[in-house]
Amino acid sequence: MLTERDFRKLFAARLVSQAGDGVFNAGFAAYAFFSAQSFPDPAAAVDAFAVLYLPYSLIGPFAGVFIDRWSRRQIIVYGALIRAAMVAIAGFVVLSGLTGVPLYVSALAVLGVNRFFLSAVSAGTPHVVPADKLVMANAVAPTSGTVVGLVGGLVGLGVHLISGGGRAGSAATLWFGGACYVVAGLLGARMDRDLLGPLETERAHSGSLTAELKDVAQGLVEGLRHLNSRRRAAYALGAVGIHRALYGTLLVEALLLYRNYFFHGSGNQALGHVTELVITSAIGFGLAAFVTPPGVKRLTKDQWITTWLLIGGITTLVLGPTFNQFVYLLLGFVLGLSAQCVKICVDTTVQQTVDDRYMGRVFALYDMLFNVAYVVGPAIAVPFIPATGKSLSVIIAAGALYLAAAAAYAALTKTTAAPQSPPARPTQAVRR
Repeated sequence: MLTERDFRKLFAARLVSQAGDGVFNAGFAAYAFFSAQSFPDPAAAVDAFAVLYLPYSLIGPFAGVFIDRWSRRQIIVYGALIRAAMVAIAGFVVLSGLTGVPLYVSALAVLGVNRFFLSAVSAGTPHVVPADKLVMANAVAPTSGTVVGLVGGLVGLGVHLISGGGRAGSAATLWFGGACYVVAGLLGARMDRDLLGPLETERAHSGSLTAELKDVAQGLVEGLRHLNSRRRAAYALGAVGIHRALYGTLLVEALLLYRNYFFHGSGNQALGHVTELVITSAIGFGLAAFVTPPGVKRLTKDQWITTWLLIGGITTLVLGPTFNQFVYLLLGFVLGLSAQCVKICVDTTVQQTVDDRYMGRVFALYDMLFNVAYVVGPAIAVPFIPATGKSLSVIIAAGALYLAAAAAYAALTKTTAAPQSPPARPTQAVRR
């Protein structure tokens, strides 16, 4: 892919921007959870999760309406620069010691603009690669961006620790992320203004803004109706939604345990150990890509989903009650592996059972469910999680719900044979 000159320019802007995303998320999380000025309770933790994940859910389906009206190259350039300015403001908010609404508003602004940036990059990709390389580009770019985002997060945690932690360290981390956005904007400016589309003829055929936004909302409703006739896809989405909600609940509890129980009074030490938890969980996520293909050759996808829901529940019930930071590294690894094994099969199930003409709408719903569940799960558990995070009842409930989800999914998929759509016929991408 790097032999394509225009792709290199777009790819460079994407990688630097997503590295900045990782740095920003690390700085935000470090301040919200691990600064000396903060002693997060469960409600505050859920607020932070909502800020980090809900913008992707609420803005995402509607971003395309604007992406098809404005110059995508300009969205990339100005979106990166606007985020840099917002991050600069967020850094000063953190440096002043403010929390709550001022911090969340500045973070929401950064993450909301980021959704437009990533959508513009995806929509512009067909304009910078030949049709026969489009699939490869769509495999290379998002995967590389995810990896670089993780690396950026680790770099951000390093910047935070090196700069002494606390408010100054968190602000320095945010500003470092803002510098990445500035560089991404400058890299995007190397492309011609109209390189990524949309073409004038496409803009001319656009309907009114209000009508197109209404069409998006109507499309989501139609996607829900289609899922009603594709029960197997609906059950798969239900399984990943429950797993995501339980995973989010256990992650919030783990963050509170590390911050307020294992290392009470030592935010930097807690942050260092949470970094290890992030790494072991990421290893689990990555390993899923290697074990799932041979796994589904021995078992069906439904059986594989059921198996990993069971493993998630058993592991939670066995390791969770130890409340030991070293044991939790293993728990994080297994739950990361379980989460991604389930998601891979859910993705495939949706692709194989949903009609191609509804695929985009269903995946938009999938994206919303995936992020909303991550917030809703911890929100429901808030009344039962103490400030220290040490709650045996929540651990047992989460483990039991994993097992119940496995049993329910196995029963539903065994008795329901939803019609399967034929695979979509490959079509040649058209350079617009």
